Amino acid sequence: MRKTMRQHWLLLGACGWVLFILMFVSKFISFRAADEYVESSGAQSWTVLGTKWVRPTRVSKLALNPSHQPSAIHSAADWHSVSEKRIEQLSTICKNSTLRHLTRVSISKFVLDRIFVCDKHKILFCQTPKVGNTQWKKVLIVLNGVFSTVEEIPENLVHDHEKNGLPRLSSFTPQEVTHRLNTYFKFFIVRDPFERLISAFKDKFIKNPRFEPWYKHDIAPAIIRKYRKSHRDSDNTASGLHFEDFVRYLGDMEGRSRMDRQFGDNIIHWVTYTELCAPCEIQYSVVGHHETLEQDAPHILRAAGIDQLVSYPAIPPGITRYNRSKVEHYFSGISKRDIRHLYARYQGDFLMFGYPSPEFLLN
Repeated sequence: MRKTMRQHWLLLGACGWVLFILMFVSKFISFRAADEYVESSGAQSWTVLGTKWVRPTRVSKLALNPSHQPSAIHSAADWHSVSEKRIEQLSTICKNSTLRHLTRVSISKFVLDRIFVCDKHKILFCQTPKVGNTQWKKVLIVLNGVFSTVEEIPENLVHDHEKNGLPRLSSFTPQEVTHRLNTYFKFFIVRDPFERLISAFKDKFIKNPRFEPWYKHDIAPAIIRKYRKSHRDSDNTASGLHFEDFVRYLGDMEGRSRMDRQFGDNIIHWVTYTELCAPCEIQYSVVGHHETLEQDAPHILRAAGIDQLVSYPAIPPGITRYNRSKVEHYFSGISKRDIRHLYARYQGDFLMFGYPSPEFLLN
């Protein structure tokens, strides 16, 4: 009897361990899939110069539901209401004179380089790296008629801007640019600013794609030499770039300007949404959020009048969900001073798009 009971409990214990391991592996695969889904973007062009550092500006809290906890969008009317609130939030922050240093940027060649054009359906899409923009570029490629479905498009073609058939707005004359900005459907996608930076760090400095060796061999050592406090005590490149080094570099809004010129086009993956798309100068029709992309994507297609022509690629479950535990993990070893400096630079992105300030990191 005792032997039977013992075998029974051993069997239950073994089953418990198996279930625990399966749950852990499933969660790991889910996180990895999420990174692979959002961390692909093509090489870009032009350079954004640094600006003088200022302290975070205090502003009154606006009555917009934080994107980290999105409300359910059950109908087109619900989504239209949410979309209008996002544009209203953006407009309110853009009109705030105390925030001009965070929100104002001229419509330069850099900005026009970021905007892809679909003349056939009168659409402009501003690409913001590290928020899964590859899928939207596939949608535009299909609309331009080269492929009939997004599944047919080779991955290497999406980022080949010489061959994918997506012209940039910068390739048009000033008169043509003005006409398109005034009359076309315009949209872009945003994501929690700090989670986006983590995505950029992991993609460019941890995974370090073989076709982009300069991130590991040129940019990382330069950041380490300038921003790693203990670099004189050991081989300053042996362990690679640390997230702490990356944060300190990004938060040095005045000192990093020369480095940004040195890095050239490659800083595109971590500059602000303001620098990328000039949302206070260009009146965008829609701003989608990565955290609600499953709901936003079909409504954006419908708003642009193309929902009968193309479908947005399927999104794996949970891929777009905000992962606070990951953010806390990456920032766990970062000083409050460095986090405050980083927030000062990206505060405009938090405010314009309704993302709550990361008080759990700042305080």
